[in-house]
Amino acid sequence: MSASHFLRRGKRLLFNAGTETSQGWGIPMATDIAFAIGILSLLGKRVPVALKIFVTALATYLLYALGIFVLLMFVNRLGIKSIWLYLIPGLFIWYFIHHSGVHATIAGVLTAFAIPIQGKNGHSPIQRVEHAISTPVNFIIMPLFALANTNIRFEAGMVDGLASPLGLGIIAGLFIGKPLGIALLSWIAVKSGLSELPKGTNWPQVIAIGLMGGIGFTMSIFIALLSFAEPAHQIEAKFAILIASALSGIIGYLILKKLGRNPNVKNE
Repeated sequence: MSASHFLRRGKRLLFNAGTETSQGWGIPMATDIAFAIGILSLLGKRVPVALKIFVTALATYLLYALGIFVLLMFVNRLGIKSIWLYLIPGLFIWYFIHHSGVHATIAGVLTAFAIPIQGKNGHSPIQRVEHAISTPVNFIIMPLFALANTNIRFEAGMVDGLASPLGLGIIAGLFIGKPLGIALLSWIAVKSGLSELPKGTNWPQVIAIGLMGGIGFTMSIFIALLSFAEPAHQIEAKFAILIASALSGIIGYLILKKLGRNPNVKNE
């Protein structure tokens, strides 16, 4: 378990240790990568492509379909730029992951990770895919997916539930723990020499991306349903996740938008 996971778990347990809702500590550990990238796409060229790749890399990789993923990485290393040589194997990754019982969105993360950033004549293959799917995904698929899977019912007492240990733990974990864990672990990795900042990015952008990581939404709600059998706790957790995800997405978007216009923010 990474340092960021421990930080997020600590934020969750800070409000719920010793209570009947303490088993929900895993709720703020999930990041809805699809929603985060959807918001980043609205910023266009204000956000470097490398930063979008960084967000994609936050997703958890599983062992399922590892052979096809390794093949895609090999194709990437050979310098092959044809999009179809990545998308077609990506469909097989989706098939195997879907039938394994694991959330099939991981297949998209793995496929996107393998597609080359640099292409011929300065045209990026990954950007071509992003531009082709951004409009239908952001304005049709994502809203339908969210509405169909969350099943949030607005009931009396939901707002009061935000101040309960369960609500506070979820909001603190997603809105504070996520950006703190992502930024801190990234800083340690860079300062220790294990890695370096993606080209064209800076630390304020990494912190803003950490906020984007606080968009838990679908996966966090899924974990909440597994954690609590009591319907009242499920509803309370869902509403807290919705509020925390909205805060993370809106504030992260505004920060990145401001940084994209500010020429005084230097890359490091």
